[in-house]
Amino acid sequence: MFLSFDPGFELSVLLILAGVAFLAGFIDAIAGGGGLLTLPALLTVGLPPHLALGTNKLCATFGSATAAFTFYRRKLFDPTHWRNALAGTAIGALLGALIAHWLPSQWLNQLLPIVVFACGLYLLFAKTPTTIHSTDAPIARKRQWPQGLSLGFYDGVAGPGTGAFWTVSTLLMYPLDLVRASGVARSMNFVSNACALSVFIFSGQVAWLVGLIMGLTLMLGAYLGARTAIGGGAKFIRPVFILVVLALTLRLVWQHWLG
Repeated sequence: MFLSFDPGFELSVLLILAGVAFLAGFIDAIAGGGGLLTLPALLTVGLPPHLALGTNKLCATFGSATAAFTFYRRKLFDPTHWRNALAGTAIGALLGALIAHWLPSQWLNQLLPIVVFACGLYLLFAKTPTTIHSTDAPIARKRQWPQGLSLGFYDGVAGPGTGAFWTVSTLLMYPLDLVRASGVARSMNFVSNACALSVFIFSGQVAWLVGLIMGLTLMLGAYLGARTAIGGGAKFIRPVFILVVLALTLRLVWQHWLG
């Protein structure tokens, strides 16, 4: 019940997935949206949608844990100020993962390309808001419940783009700069990933070999990406990121809608 099969992928496919995971971890630690690469990649190589979601959660948990710890160690995220968001995110992710588990595979096959494509378009056209840096301004904790519940729920059901949505919404709702907003996003992303992963593990929807290989390379990418983000951001990666996301999305649309 707790263990799922590991597809017999060729070594070349595993290496490609590992490379995608490294790039996803690097991108996710900087701006969020790494799942827009890993999830389509898992679906493209032939994993069923539920198994792809669970495996994606496994490797994403590795990366978000690494990035969150890096921000926390640099004192760019204080959990005591975000207790409501942490609790709301955990609850929302558990509920979302439970609903995703019961959705028919055919629905997920046709839903996920739409979600990924919509997130890709959002990240393509959205402008990141700017705020004046403040470390002393109070954090409105009442806003954290709806933010945590909604984004945690989305991450449990699907997940791609959650980190980016956390970053943008945090910048809009609180007096934080981009780096600290990224620290909040990475930390909340870790909570929702871990909670959703527990549901997928219990239901046996994790391909462990693939997930662990991708998780390890994603950790390395996340570590380097977090250090890059703290040091000054990375606008240079946005065009490549968008092109890859849209290309993978078109591949999924062809496979599940037009094929």
